[in-house]
Amino acid sequence: MVKRLFEWLYAPVAGALLAAGSAVVCALVIAGPTLTVRRELGRLGVRLMLASIGVPLSVRGREHLPPGACVVVANHASYIDGLVLTAALPRRFTFVVQDGAASWPLIGLTLRRMGVIFVNRDSAHSSAQLTRQLMKRLHHGESLAIFAEGTFKHEPGLLPFKTGAFLMAARTSTQVVPAGIRGTRRLYGGGRRLPRWSPVEIDIRPPLAADGKDREAAARLRDLVRAQVLALCREPDLHLPQTAADADG
Repeated sequence: MVKRLFEWLYAPVAGALLAAGSAVVCALVIAGPTLTVRRELGRLGVRLMLASIGVPLSVRGREHLPPGACVVVANHASYIDGLVLTAALPRRFTFVVQDGAASWPLIGLTLRRMGVIFVNRDSAHSSAQLTRQLMKRLHHGESLAIFAEGTFKHEPGLLPFKTGAFLMAARTSTQVVPAGIRGTRRLYGGGRRLPRWSPVEIDIRPPLAADGKDREAAARLRDLVRAQVLALCREPDLHLPQTAADADG
């Protein structure tokens, strides 16, 4: 009874605090004078927002991030995964997200000001152009953060990984860092309009590298990384049939 009462009271209060906090953080990020400042404001803002609703964020394994270019690949369980991963990773990381977020009121502009790269998976031409752009960034030492499932479902489980990120890593000899996010599905998943209290944990594993530069090497790297992410996120393994287009996304 006490637990139900807490959840009944917590949801609207936490939702209101998050809405107010998001507006303030977005305004500060948009007004930030440089990309470095904007990303730091975003990182600190997310941590403060979580703290305001009593949600602890713990990050383990940050020492595994290599000093040079790398690609962090994490599971995707809710709309706030990008926010918590932003707070967990150094500001040198550029996030790659679905282009649908670019049209969200206020959020879309905030993401653009933070240097987020939007991907349109429905356009083969746009995806090919973006792949070339991202490979150039990796060659120049930039680090990326990618949700390799490409989307998430309301029910718990890790979807198959698309191969695109791993092919880029293989062809540029870039290391891939597996990361597992826990707690966000309960906090703000399942299509919920209001949050439920849940601690958020992020575990980062040592980097992995492809054993070649072709598609077969990229696929082997994908499977190795996915196995580690699956162990870290502690959710069911959703082996859904993959088409060739899905695997190359």
